[in-house]
Amino acid sequence: MEDNIAISVKNVSKNFRLPHEKADSIKSVFINPFNKNRKKFEVQYALRDISFDIPKGEFFGIVGRNGSGKSTLLKIIAGIYQPNKGSVSVNGRLVPFIELGVGFNPELTGRENVYLNGALMGFSEKEVDVKYKAIVDFAELERFMDQKLKNYSSGMQVRLAFSVATVLAESDVLLIDEVLAVGDADFQRKCFEYFKQLKKDKKTVIFVSHDMSAVREYCDRAVLINENKIIFSGTSDEVAKEYTKLFLPDRLQAREIEEMNKSAKRGETGRKWGTGGVDMTKLALSKKMFQNDDKEISLTYTIKASKDFSDEIIPGFTIKDAKGDPIFGTNTDILFTKNKKITISAAKDVTTTWTFPNIFNEGKYTVEPAVLSGSNGVTLQWWDEAITFRVINEKSTPYPVTPEIFFTIKD
Repeated sequence: MEDNIAISVKNVSKNFRLPHEKADSIKSVFINPFNKNRKKFEVQYALRDISFDIPKGEFFGIVGRNGSGKSTLLKIIAGIYQPNKGSVSVNGRLVPFIELGVGFNPELTGRENVYLNGALMGFSEKEVDVKYKAIVDFAELERFMDQKLKNYSSGMQVRLAFSVATVLAESDVLLIDEVLAVGDADFQRKCFEYFKQLKKDKKTVIFVSHDMSAVREYCDRAVLINENKIIFSGTSDEVAKEYTKLFLPDRLQAREIEEMNKSAKRGETGRKWGTGGVDMTKLALSKKMFQNDDKEISLTYTIKASKDFSDEIIPGFTIKDAKGDPIFGTNTDILFTKNKKITISAAKDVTTTWTFPNIFNEGKYTVEPAVLSGSNGVTLQWWDEAITFRVINEKSTPYPVTPEIFFTIKD
């Protein structure tokens, strides 16, 4: 393998033998010892003839539908599985972020699990001592480190596992498999910051994700796996577009709406905060899924005042991307140059409708409406992560927005 290559995958194939019938007890063996079905099995092909090289310092993406073989490929690269055919060569020390929290003991405290996991990764107690504070600070779990892990929420467990792996990882190559699929928005933002640092440090990273916005932003190149084979390879933008075509928008839309409905039933509509006096209700978007031929997006919400509140208000909203970064926002104070205010009282609800162009890149976005006081500008109510929508855009660019642009040239 050449010195500038970090990982070389050559003609890798992997299959699993699934028995048609198995004896799950000694009794079943003696009852029917000549059962021919026990010797029969079905061959399931997880990967077929996979080949690619990853240069040192490259952020490389692997995308595909569930069951396409992505995670199996990562486990082969990590040495967890052995291929039936082909070979994998790794130049440097490799750390897999494949199944966070493997090796954690729910009966031990967070502190004890940090040292246990450190030992499993090959670090001495003194080496973990040096990095313990950094692990706890990254996880933001200082108050909970002496509680048993079984009392942690799933998000807290993932934050601790990711922090241990992140702070202790001293590697040349990292394998990251869907760590952003769990955890709250703050945790996900921390993951993205970590990715930015990895790119600055020129680390070699293999990144598996269903988030095409993240693939576009961080990956230099990528491959698309479908039905256990690589069907497309190229730049991250090219692969993301092919992935979108593979996922039919109507199926994706149905899944998104189902997830949103489940969240609504659980009451997961974000947190409202502010000095009070008003309440935003009846929040709605014109659609939950927009495609590049949808020119406009409409947002509507109603503002109600409490009995003892009567003042001028400044309604508005902010839209954030999947990483929690604001894309754009506005309010009536910005829109109206003559400082026009809106009056509200208990006897008068106000329903606002905002219409803006669909200039978004492909991805998932969050709307956060807000109402400010017209007299002193304080926040009366802000609605965190109030509603989400997704954009399917085949004309995506590496930038946060994709406005329609007209170009002419004169010879």
